[in-house]
Amino acid sequence: MIIVSGATGQLGRGVVEHLLARIPAGRIGVSVRDTSKAEDLAQRGVRVRRGDFDDPASLAYAFEGASRVLIVSGPADARPHRTAIEAARAAGAERIAYTSHMAANPASPFLPMPAHAETEQDLRASGVAFTALRNGFYAATAIHFVSQALETGTLVAPEDGPVSWTAHADLSEVAAVALTEEGRLDGITPPLTGPEALDLTDVAAIASGLTGREITRVTVPDDEWVAGMVSRGVPEQQARFLLGMFEASRRGEFAEVGPALGELLGRKPTALRDLLANR
Repeated sequence: MIIVSGATGQLGRGVVEHLLARIPAGRIGVSVRDTSKAEDLAQRGVRVRRGDFDDPASLAYAFEGASRVLIVSGPADARPHRTAIEAARAAGAERIAYTSHMAANPASPFLPMPAHAETEQDLRASGVAFTALRNGFYAATAIHFVSQALETGTLVAPEDGPVSWTAHADLSEVAAVALTEEGRLDGITPPLTGPEALDLTDVAAIASGLTGREITRVTVPDDEWVAGMVSRGVPEQQARFLLGMFEASRRGEFAEVGPALGELLGRKPTALRDLLANR
């Protein structure tokens, strides 16, 4: 039994679909907060159970009989992930996979990165074989920036740096590989990244070429950007959390482009240009 947490989210649902193409549905279980959102999976033969990282008893039920568990990372907090690791170990899982990040490090200004690094340490200490999938930065963020910019003609953000934008679909496929192919991925993986690193100026130029509408990249000081977000109703704490993403990118934390994702897929990873063209 392979259990996937967060299976109603974009990444988790993609993993389940790839698993269904590889193994019988009866060998797949999902752990979700709201089982009604996974009714279609139950109808296809997947075991659907409620599991909440904040409710250890629910995880014991959701992970029951698991041979492998995929913990899809949540908020920028290692504690819920630690609860899930402990539940997977208690359920007798032989391997725990976790969706980490290419920039996982305790010194990053972007708060999810220290949380990923802490969870990787917890996996090492668990005594269970593990795979920490160091995923590239989700291209969905760049697509969101473009969607907003198309409304105004400007892409307004703080100074940034190059990012190896990576498709959810590619990463979900590789997670299914990690869960079904013994020996392919063990421990902390190399960065699983898209084929090129692009900053927001590059992103704006690509979007302009694809849409025929000129999008201008506008760089604003950090505090001015935070103030603008707050004026539009975003809590200041959340705005400063998001600012950490730009601070990390201009330090080069998301810039590495590695071959591992393409090697595992057996093809070139999906380019951001293709994702924007199909948005």
